[in-house]
Amino acid sequence: MKDAARKLAAISNTDAQPHYREAPNNIEAEQALLGAILVNNDAFYRVSDFLKPTHFYEPLHRQIFEVAGDIIRMGKIANPVTIKTFLPAEEKVGDMTVAQYLARLAADAVSIINAEDYGRAIYDLALRRALITIGEDMVNIAYDAPLDMPPQTQIEDTERRLFELAESGRYDGGFQTFSDAVAQAIDMASAAYERDGKLSGISTGILALDAKMGGLQRSDLIILAGRPGMGKTSLATNIAYNIAAAYEPEVMPDGSLKAKNGGVVGFYSLEMSAEQLATRIISEQTEVSSSKIRRGDITEADFEKLVACSQMMQKIPLYIDQTGGISIAQLAARARRLKRQRGLDVLVIDYVQLMTGAKKAGDNRVQEITEITTGLKALAKELGVPIIALSQLSRQVESREDKRPQLSDLRESGSIEQDADVVLFVFREEYYVKNMEPRDPDDPKYAEWEAQMEKVKGTADVIIAKQRHGPTGTVKLAFQSEFTRFTDLADPSFSQYEH
Repeated sequence: MKDAARKLAAISNTDAQPHYREAPNNIEAEQALLGAILVNNDAFYRVSDFLKPTHFYEPLHRQIFEVAGDIIRMGKIANPVTIKTFLPAEEKVGDMTVAQYLARLAADAVSIINAEDYGRAIYDLALRRALITIGEDMVNIAYDAPLDMPPQTQIEDTERRLFELAESGRYDGGFQTFSDAVAQAIDMASAAYERDGKLSGISTGILALDAKMGGLQRSDLIILAGRPGMGKTSLATNIAYNIAAAYEPEVMPDGSLKAKNGGVVGFYSLEMSAEQLATRIISEQTEVSSSKIRRGDITEADFEKLVACSQMMQKIPLYIDQTGGISIAQLAARARRLKRQRGLDVLVIDYVQLMTGAKKAGDNRVQEITEITTGLKALAKELGVPIIALSQLSRQVESREDKRPQLSDLRESGSIEQDADVVLFVFREEYYVKNMEPRDPDDPKYAEWEAQMEKVKGTADVIIAKQRHGPTGTVKLAFQSEFTRFTDLADPSFSQYEH
């Protein structure tokens, strides 16, 4: 008790002036900008793209900017006389009425030339206040420890808010002239012309696929689907490795790095561990079968190949996250973090059905998958990167005579088809023909089976069932099952039967 009394006495004896910090603001900049707008309405258009009423610190300034903006957009003149009727007449600014304050703003107006600089100063201070708000919320929630927001959820929510602030903290957006849009289109074509393979998107490393798709396009959600055993994961790892291995950074004027060729790849492996995935990729690259690597059944030459490959692979920008059952919110938070820390050009998810949504009471699996695919499409747009999401197909494929997948086979949700920009199916006829082998080699049908097997052996079809900005159709690839590797087919014109 004595200790508590002593502390209270110490507090009461401290300086009577409380320590108070005002949020960052610049009232003079706000007044200067509003004055410039009231004198010359053109000043409004210099800042209207990035500056909103909420960015002003002083509530009256917010009202003035909002009313002035509305009047100017209607094609009318905003000046102290026309705007005063829309503002509270009885409000006082010190010893001045609002009308007198408006007249003072116009009288003290600075040049319109400085309007944009003042606008940016106001905007930057608003960003700093937003940062303070996020920080205060984070501290308060951490102290309160609400049941519905465990620490992990709080981290994800804070990361999302910070990323939104970072991404919106640019002076862009709004309408642009058609000439600007044309210039951007020409820049894209020029970049495609200079890039390996002359593609507008990121090359998959498989020429036949690139020819149909133009590479992987920014902000696209690409669904890669197939029945178990078809090689979905193999194709995804092949593409991921090809992109990461081709990575060639280019330093931008602001010092940041941008991929000139290839790219930084984030791989969410929900099914396999990072070590299993690495074994697969090493097997694909060294042509030593993964089963031999796992058993240690390898020669010295094979081992040297593995060591050389692993040394090369350590340099490539391929990042693996092996968290099982990850939620869409966690996945998005980690992807944002990877983009800010290391860069990110392509995201691969293996596979959608192993993810979880924000389970709400009464939600069924279809609603959960809908939430996941909608979230993935939104994330692709937010990060500006292609997302390759693998998906299972329903069993109804097996019961059909023709085992080729169709869009209706996408499991559990029509939203997968709806949200995807591209839907690819992996289909290996060899898998089904192999299972139809007659038990008796003397069976007359055996020769027929052998001929059919010879025809489909070592090939795979990638069916482009949907593509928003390109043709649909089938791409034939070579598939080496022992190394789980997809490659372009050798040109049939170089066949050994032709002279």
